[in-house]
Amino acid sequence: MPERGTWWRGIFLALYLVFAILPIYWMVNMSFKTNAEIVSTLSLWPAAFTLEHYRTIVTDPSWYSGYINSMIYVALNTVISLTVALPAAYAFSRYQFIGDKHVFFWLLTNRMTPPAVFLLPFFQLYTTVGLMDTHLGVALAHLVFNVPLAVWILEGFMSGVPREIDETAYVDGYSFPRFFLTIFLPLIKAGVGVAAFFCFMFSWVELLLARTLTSVDAKPIVATMTRTVSASGMDWGVLAAAGVLTIVPGGIVIWFVRHYIAKGFAMGRV
Repeated sequence: MPERGTWWRGIFLALYLVFAILPIYWMVNMSFKTNAEIVSTLSLWPAAFTLEHYRTIVTDPSWYSGYINSMIYVALNTVISLTVALPAAYAFSRYQFIGDKHVFFWLLTNRMTPPAVFLLPFFQLYTTVGLMDTHLGVALAHLVFNVPLAVWILEGFMSGVPREIDETAYVDGYSFPRFFLTIFLPLIKAGVGVAAFFCFMFSWVELLLARTLTSVDAKPIVATMTRTVSASGMDWGVLAAAGVLTIVPGGIVIWFVRHYIAKGFAMGRV
């Protein structure tokens, strides 16, 4: 017979799963309802099933272009963040220099700073240099927050790799680029996966900078979702459908890096 504590843990886990999944289910449920049904009745499934809201998103350029814009600057940001963070994390994990701990802490303070603090400087700078309403502009703005996080995560994984591997490779005649790309990088691929995941997720869901630094050409989906009010009121169905489609990329990324995230938790860097 199961112990009483086991029963309580099972009940608590079941309640937690229901509590966590209910908002997602409700959003999916709303995305298949008509707006009249959404505002008039409360039901667990659609009385009149419709795909009209999804059809609106895939046929209206103001909607599907938002997804394309978001994917472009998120991919740019993730690649640039990892490119900058990898050598920086290697330096912190392998070398000691004056003020290294202070510089490392300063990087983390940038990650702790609210995005609103950097909003005005970015706006004025981008207006001057012509980066307003560009994918590269949003990607560069998100580096302020993603690079420190990526450096912190990668430094923990790199510190777990013995220094003897570096010395052995140099004795065998490896240049640093060849050693780093062919030997060292495969050893920390779990850390790269974790860092890429968090860079992707922050850049994907960030709203304030992405909305303020774009207007038309690079407007992301998160900004489009905040502008669903029309003369007839809020378009709840389209908003719910857009929310469902917004979750999909994150779910796909989590599926591919789930093992790396678990390893990151085990190493204490997530």
